[in-house]
Amino acid sequence: MKSKHKKIPASGIAGLTAYWKSDLVSGFLVFLLALPLSLGIAKASGFPAAMGVLTAMIGGLFVSFFKVSPLTIKGPAAGLITVSAASIAAMGGGDMGWHATGAIIVTMAFFQLVFAWLKFGSFSDFFPHSAVHGMLAAVGLIIIAKQIPVLLGDDPIIYKGEGPIELFMDIPRFIHEAHWHIAFIGIISLIILFGLPMLKIDLLKRVPAPMIVLILAVPLAVSMHFRETEPGYSLVNVGNFWDNVKIQPDFSGIFTFPYWKYVIMFLFVNSLESLLTVKAVDNLDPYKRESDYNDDLKALGAGNALSGLLGGLPMISEVVRSSANINFGARTKWSNFFHGVFLLLAMLLMIPLIEMIPNTALAAMLIYAGYRLAAPREFFNTYQIGKEQLAIFITTILVTLFEDLLLGVAAGILVKILFHLYNGAPLNSLFKGIYSVEKTETTTTIHVNGSAVFSNLLGYKKVLLHLPEKEKVIMDFSKTRLIDHSFMHFIHHFEHEYNNRGGEFKIAGLKKHKCLSDHPLATRKLKKA
Repeated sequence: MKSKHKKIPASGIAGLTAYWKSDLVSGFLVFLLALPLSLGIAKASGFPAAMGVLTAMIGGLFVSFFKVSPLTIKGPAAGLITVSAASIAAMGGGDMGWHATGAIIVTMAFFQLVFAWLKFGSFSDFFPHSAVHGMLAAVGLIIIAKQIPVLLGDDPIIYKGEGPIELFMDIPRFIHEAHWHIAFIGIISLIILFGLPMLKIDLLKRVPAPMIVLILAVPLAVSMHFRETEPGYSLVNVGNFWDNVKIQPDFSGIFTFPYWKYVIMFLFVNSLESLLTVKAVDNLDPYKRESDYNDDLKALGAGNALSGLLGGLPMISEVVRSSANINFGARTKWSNFFHGVFLLLAMLLMIPLIEMIPNTALAAMLIYAGYRLAAPREFFNTYQIGKEQLAIFITTILVTLFEDLLLGVAAGILVKILFHLYNGAPLNSLFKGIYSVEKTETTTTIHVNGSAVFSNLLGYKKVLLHLPEKEKVIMDFSKTRLIDHSFMHFIHHFEHEYNNRGGEFKIAGLKKHKCLSDHPLATRKLKKA
């Protein structure tokens, strides 16, 4: 009988020898995507633009030698722009804020290494999906707000220090004071980014849209004499890149509140978003390899430590580049390494060309990235899961926009807990799984009592992961008062994976529950007798 799974590619040197051609091609195509995005993310984060490329280089050339998720691409991410920019501002702004934030990143990386050693990688399951998606949607809206004046070519002085709500309110002023020669290129770039996916042309699908934007934007900027006629902020400034690559974090703020506030914020967002990406990429992997979250977190911590020491940004397993890596035909982690090699060559040979890139084109790319995080479909998909999920999602967004990211996620979690209590979850089972295990010669049955929700999921996960392989297991929810969406998502994924490995896992007792929506993974509460 043939296996249902493809032969898993070898790792290490054997994988390089066997798959170097496909990984080299994929690495080059990912490089075309990573170069402009890394420049734009760094600039929007308050770092020198080239530090984004340095971060991606470290993610490829250094982190690839650790035991990492095989198809993820490590580098700077749009999801951390908000925290990075706020950290630099809070630590004094300019070079002082940049160097202090480098120290914060190094400190955060130390805790990531400790958490990996303590095997905390699975703690990402604690956070409810709606709150996490709400956090990312809020980050997307903040990115859009910050990049609109850049797209329009406005002088940075007129929007310096404004928060997201103020930025949205000031859009009419940004339009009134726009430099339309600059904005023209930005608007054309936006049209390409939003319009290209609608075209069914195979050749265009092989070239990353950001690279098509640059192929058009750079000649336009040259032909319109940007360097001679437009303000200095209109073009990317790399400067003396290699002179800036040195040990430079400033730990003088280590005894201040803002320092530790941003250590916690970086640690939370960086680790959570990266681990969620690893989980998503494992699902997309055609070979269905399962990554070790703790090993990946360890590699991430090492990469962040080096990046922070050298003045780079925080890095994560980035979802857009990682999914593109799979689509481009990557087989092993060497594609991530090759993407780092091409970035290194770019910084050795292409700096004069990079400095011809108009910042308005980078702003268009970031607005598109922000839109993907906060697209209307995110609101609609959340609503389909349940009205209570939409309430959690919107609460997280609003509190994040008006306050900050940590408070936003905390507010989302609080609203979720209140919904659980309202829907009948016993207080004593919110954070502790209440269950009994019944074993016979042929079957293991887990009877779940109380509630099965995001906040006690880790306890149940520990039980399930210690089950012997290839046995018959029944998880009985017939007496469970409440099963939430996060738990439903987890248990169905576990059922699929366990059965694929040759076991027989069945979910029982769900017919005794009332669904809060028509979605197959909606929250369920026990029907009254």
